[in-house]
Amino acid sequence: MCSVGGGFDKLSPNGSETMSKLQTRLLWGLLLAPALLWLIGLIVLPHVELALLSLRVRVAPRVYEPSLAQYRTFFEEPLYWHTFVRTAAMSVIATALTLLLAFPIAWTIAKIVRGRVRALLFVLCLIPFWVSETVRTLGWMILLRESGVLPQALAALGLTAAPVELLYHDATILVGLVYTSLLFMVVPLIGALDTLDDSLIEAAYDLGGSGITILRDIVIPHAAPGITAGCIVVFMLTVGNYLTPTLLGGKNSLWFTEQIYTQFITRFNWEQGAAFGFLLLVLSTAIVWLGLKLAGQRFGDVMRRT
Repeated sequence: MCSVGGGFDKLSPNGSETMSKLQTRLLWGLLLAPALLWLIGLIVLPHVELALLSLRVRVAPRVYEPSLAQYRTFFEEPLYWHTFVRTAAMSVIATALTLLLAFPIAWTIAKIVRGRVRALLFVLCLIPFWVSETVRTLGWMILLRESGVLPQALAALGLTAAPVELLYHDATILVGLVYTSLLFMVVPLIGALDTLDDSLIEAAYDLGGSGITILRDIVIPHAAPGITAGCIVVFMLTVGNYLTPTLLGGKNSLWFTEQIYTQFITRFNWEQGAAFGFLLLVLSTAIVWLGLKLAGQRFGDVMRRT
């Protein structure tokens, strides 16, 4: 009896450890369940449905058959693939411009100013996002339309003979896209630059390094995860933007999300709209993968910076 009891006592710690592991796993499962349900219900299943819709064609009322006709239509119609390529190129340009504008701002907030000034500068970057994207874009329309503030000011200063229409140009679309995406580039850059040890920069200056050399060899490599994270977020927001290109670019904006909207809402051609949506998803994934390869970053490391 004693030996049995002793054996039971020896096994009980292992049993307690097993129960503790089961309880920990159950707790993690309960904590992750809402996120998993959200991920599956709102992201995975809609994209699966999108792919299935894009791979069928209507042959009669409520009768469908598998087909790649929607994708053939995309490649056979020049307007569609031209708009697709234009959207990708404009989104890349907007992302690059956002990075060029955001980096000095982030550097100033992270390394130059301190205390209340730093908080004030960050709030100034945040203020435009206190209102909806619609209001911000309409504000740009008020400023840039022919009877708006900026054309009237240019005419009053004698820079133009008469007020000119500044809306409905590619440059106007880029301005709107950069403006609506700036904060999403500034935040990960500040997070990356905050962790850069100032003593490394001081030591580089003491050793005779120039500002450009320090920027190239120390600052940019250290901030690379933040740069990549910001570029991914900004590109995804830009390439999928509908409101800003449509309002600032007008009917001739030639933005691919407008084509998707037309297929779904105007023409009620859900199969073609699903194919366009899936192609946009493939484009976003491909550009993000290419950006990670060029930057030499891993997706998991980059997302921890966002």
